[in-house]
Amino acid sequence: MSQNLTADPAESEEEYYEESIHDGHRFVFFTAAPSWLVSLVVHMVLLVILGMWTLSVDDGSGDVNQLVVAPPAIEEPIDEVEELEEMVKPEVSTEEVVVTPSPIVSDMVFDTPVEVTEEVTLANDIEAAAVSVMLSDFGPTTAPRNDLLATVGAMAGHGVDGRGVKARAQMISKYGGNESSEAAVAAALRWLAEHQYPDGGWSYDHTLGRCQGRCANTGEMDTARNAATAMALLPFLGAGHTHLEGEYKETVRGGLQYLVAHIKNDHGAGSFHEAGGSMYSHGLATICLCEAYAMTQDRGLLIPAQASLNFVSYAQDPVGGGWGYSARSAGDTSIVGWQIMGLKSGHMGYLQVPPNTVRGAMKFLDSVQAESGAYYGYRDPAAKRPATTAVGLLCRMYLGWKKEEPALQRGVEFLASRGPSKTDMYYNYYATQVVKHVGGENWDKWNVQMRDYLVSVQDKDGHQKGSFHFGGGHASRAGRLYSTCMATMILEVYYRHMPIYGNKAAEEEFPL
Repeated sequence: MSQNLTADPAESEEEYYEESIHDGHRFVFFTAAPSWLVSLVVHMVLLVILGMWTLSVDDGSGDVNQLVVAPPAIEEPIDEVEELEEMVKPEVSTEEVVVTPSPIVSDMVFDTPVEVTEEVTLANDIEAAAVSVMLSDFGPTTAPRNDLLATVGAMAGHGVDGRGVKARAQMISKYGGNESSEAAVAAALRWLAEHQYPDGGWSYDHTLGRCQGRCANTGEMDTARNAATAMALLPFLGAGHTHLEGEYKETVRGGLQYLVAHIKNDHGAGSFHEAGGSMYSHGLATICLCEAYAMTQDRGLLIPAQASLNFVSYAQDPVGGGWGYSARSAGDTSIVGWQIMGLKSGHMGYLQVPPNTVRGAMKFLDSVQAESGAYYGYRDPAAKRPATTAVGLLCRMYLGWKKEEPALQRGVEFLASRGPSKTDMYYNYYATQVVKHVGGENWDKWNVQMRDYLVSVQDKDGHQKGSFHFGGGHASRAGRLYSTCMATMILEVYYRHMPIYGNKAAEEEFPL
């Protein structure tokens, strides 16, 4: 889910490093050094002081005897230092090195907090958002190399360039959007903002917070808040709203804060895996953070975005190359789709994506394809399965397949012949992108059907105004929030993703 946007430029390289040096010199040793090393130095200093201390003893004779306390001679200082290092070496790896995030992350607050009713039980209560987010557990091992940090302010993610106000208007006109589709997007964003929780996140079960159960068709997945928050943020990012600019910058700021506060250290990488969302949650959060970083180049998002990419690499099935519900398990096409979109978002934001991870993903797609890659199954090859075929084809596009690829052409014809679904927004989300990127008559026909249908079924009145709900499939458990997010991102297809074909930056392939 790579995307483009322009936002206020990040602070300059010079300003950033001057502030870092000024702040970093304050107690830098005692805050960054391991505790055993601090203790060793303190004791050595005390030993030296004792060695220089002169004690006066008065025996009444008027003569002064001087007692000098000196440390014993060390015959083999090098050997003892080596022995000490061996003793304390295992302790070093357990010490935390604190990385203080940018104020963009740590100082996120709401201008007008929303109250949760007192009747909410402790088990369902929403935790207050963290004021300061520490990324110390994985920051030092997941931050990009120095050469990437040196150029990060000079580059923007071209895959999201269509999200700026001027570019967005041009792309709406060029690819088939209209005033009605944009009005529907605006109404959906208002509904999403109104259903944000006080801690900055969202939940598929939005019976708490501001909604208080006024919307029908709420979801059941109340333990997948990372997934819900990331999914709710993506339509805002797709329409050009970041935590730095736009009508909903405070909404986006709160959501990003929630995600960064809930990232977990897992094998030296940053995981968003959770009970209710598994690797779906991680894939969505990775896309969200990488898009936000690509759009703003905000250094406060650099480490969490890269850390989430690192977990994608770690969690990949080392045998089959895919991703499953848990880390390093056998993959399925549905979960693989979100991870590849996350990797592509990171790649277009100039973050590090290991070539081996990309090659593994291609290996998995080979294992589930049918008819040379025109169709894709879930865990095994399957012909003419619509949803997984749409996922597989979009992944192939992002992994380097050219527009003229015969299998891609056959797959697109298959999707176009079926047309959009009236209930399956998961299928529509992927298929709409595939058909749009190829373009031509198939896109012209698909777009009119998909666009006008979504505009017509959007709720127009009451507390549900601006939202969507479709029965069946993922929507049966994830509810109205899921349906609204997916439908809105489909309506943003004109500018949310730069064209893969005919755009140099978006067409740039992963390094292999």
